[in-house]
Amino acid sequence: MTEQPPRPSNWNLPNAITIVRIFFAPVFFWMLLADGGADGALRWWAAVLFIVGIATDGIDGHIARSRGLVTELGKLLDPIADKVLTGAALIGLSIIGELWWWVTIVILVREVGITVYRFAVIRGGVIPASRGGKLKTVAQAIAISLALVPLWALLGDWVHWVNWVFMGIALVLTIVSGLDYAWNAVKLHRQQGEGTDA
Repeated sequence: MTEQPPRPSNWNLPNAITIVRIFFAPVFFWMLLADGGADGALRWWAAVLFIVGIATDGIDGHIARSRGLVTELGKLLDPIADKVLTGAALIGLSIIGELWWWVTIVILVREVGITVYRFAVIRGGVIPASRGGKLKTVAQAIAISLALVPLWALLGDWVHWVNWVFMGIALVLTIVSGLDYAWNAVKLHRQQGEGTDA
């Protein structure tokens, strides 16, 4: 009988990076609002902080998988950290009038809904992100990064059109992946119900 390898500790480097990403959110949010759409130094630093923070999502995941440090806590915290950071960015952009509130609300309803569902079924194990969910996360990261970096101040107003295209793509992927997630959840519950009745 082969021995099971020891479970990795929750107190590891990938989880620490994820937690740091969560703490990035309030600092970034303050910088964005303090600039108030003036495209000054704080706006640039806010954009840099967001990009660095969202980039760590791939870093902590790679470290966890390559070093065998994947934990249930990490699987839970990682998508929460993404949602906290992207949520702060979307709300901040809407507050300063650079993103329609309905876009922010649609995205946040999807993100909060999925997160609540993850907590509701946590006893059965943490549900990892799907491929569609990961693609959505990448699209959101790119769209929000472009919206935050005031390149229009250097290149002209045509940059806004590019930003809206990417935000539109992110919005569509957010909705589609959310519907796919909900459909898969319904199918899973049906299968579990049939298994119970058998």
